[in-house]
Amino acid sequence: MVLPATARTLRLQPQDDVAIVVTDLPAGTPVDADGRAVPLRADVPRGHKVALRAVRRGAPVLRYGQIIGFAAVDIEPGDHVHLHNLEYREIERDCEFSVDARPTELLPESERATFQGYVRADGTVGTRNYLGILTSVNCSATAAKQIAARLRHSGILDDYPHIDGVVALTHGQGCGLAADGEGIEVLRRVMRGYLTHPNFAGFLLLGLGCEDNQVRALTDGLPLRADLPVFASTIQELGGTRKTVAAGVERLTDMLPEADRARRTTVPASALILGTNCGGSDSASGVTANPALGNAVDRLVRHGGTGVVGETPEIYGTEQLLVRRAVTREVGEKLLERIAWWREYTAKNGGSMDNNPSPGNKAGGLTTILEKSLGAVAKGGTTALTDVVDYAAPVTAKGFVFMDTPGYDPVSVTGIVAGGAQVVCFTTGRGSAFGCAPVPSLKIATNTPLFAHMTEDMDINAGGIVDGTSTVEETGRAIFERVLAVASGEPTKSESMEYGEEEFVPWHIGTVM
Repeated sequence: MVLPATARTLRLQPQDDVAIVVTDLPAGTPVDADGRAVPLRADVPRGHKVALRAVRRGAPVLRYGQIIGFAAVDIEPGDHVHLHNLEYREIERDCEFSVDARPTELLPESERATFQGYVRADGTVGTRNYLGILTSVNCSATAAKQIAARLRHSGILDDYPHIDGVVALTHGQGCGLAADGEGIEVLRRVMRGYLTHPNFAGFLLLGLGCEDNQVRALTDGLPLRADLPVFASTIQELGGTRKTVAAGVERLTDMLPEADRARRTTVPASALILGTNCGGSDSASGVTANPALGNAVDRLVRHGGTGVVGETPEIYGTEQLLVRRAVTREVGEKLLERIAWWREYTAKNGGSMDNNPSPGNKAGGLTTILEKSLGAVAKGGTTALTDVVDYAAPVTAKGFVFMDTPGYDPVSVTGIVAGGAQVVCFTTGRGSAFGCAPVPSLKIATNTPLFAHMTEDMDINAGGIVDGTSTVEETGRAIFERVLAVASGEPTKSESMEYGEEEFVPWHIGTVM
């Protein structure tokens, strides 16, 4: 899709009742509606919707060829369609399992892409080479941060150019919850995912000592790599905070020489697990960055790799489209089970699935969760859905995989990284500030004004799709090639800004007692 430079609006499907305006338009501006000029009846901001035909009160309103909401009042051609006249309602969705699932045509081995990665002892491949400090409980967070700061400020890392740094992964959980059950299991699943992540060359696992989430319980039975040194202890064992910081610095310093021996080698793109996420979305997200990222995911899948989509509340209302692509009925039913869990979860807490669009999303032109989801699901491309996994569970299937995560960006990406993703692509229309150390995160702007305004934070501009200077396919190819470059060591904007530590946020679903 290339939008003509003279176009004022973008209509995605012939049956759509609305189009998106591509620049701020004042009242009275004529827009094309089925071959006739219709004057705008109000000012319409960039990215917002204008009605192209009359829609009676209570009737569905279509965008993407799908229902995005219902007319709260009579809507006339030329009306600004937004929160004042479009409302959410639950709709019945017929689920046909696997009817659109097609086998992926993999490229011949000789044509598949490669990148420069760190091959670990267990055969997994890293895109970065970090030492990590992982806390079992909030009580050890301060000591962990002090250890990381001491190493960074000492200058010793300058002597080890093949180490990307030291990252302290702290959080606010680990105690005051049941010693077994879903809450602590989710936390431990995240921590085990990071402990086995190929972007790490060594770990300090640090607890307080008396917490529910015991350090020893995290490593018991966990198959750690032969080339991954892990020092596990607690502040109480080591004799207090100062002694813990000194011991932590000493242990990590001892790991530096061996970690620095790691070297990048040529590996196939099939070793990549690409995590995807969208945050600060706007109306262009489903037109530019998300479909282009989906195109990049399709490319990676054809090269034998894996693309992961999460944010279950942000695909709500499109699950019937995904189950059509499920390779088996079982995979499709796993997705529907997670949707049912979320409906119960939100209702139990006095919420609604339509509470998802944020104020920023709405300011950017989005209205209901149905509209937001139709844009968000485009990140998954067009290939078959090969698996649905729980939050932070290991991603083992090749192809397009869905992970059950919340829509909150740091929590979502923390789970996807725990699942094994070594690169993340993050689309944004409003300008999200995000990183996810130890994994590089590429930021993709949905529109050119954002890319120009926050150029130091954005890696790729997908706005050319609407500007008329690029296509979804061309931008998708550019994203895919950039993913390979970043996997090979090219730094991202979020890495240069030192984002990533504070964005480690395991999902907290357990009861706090």
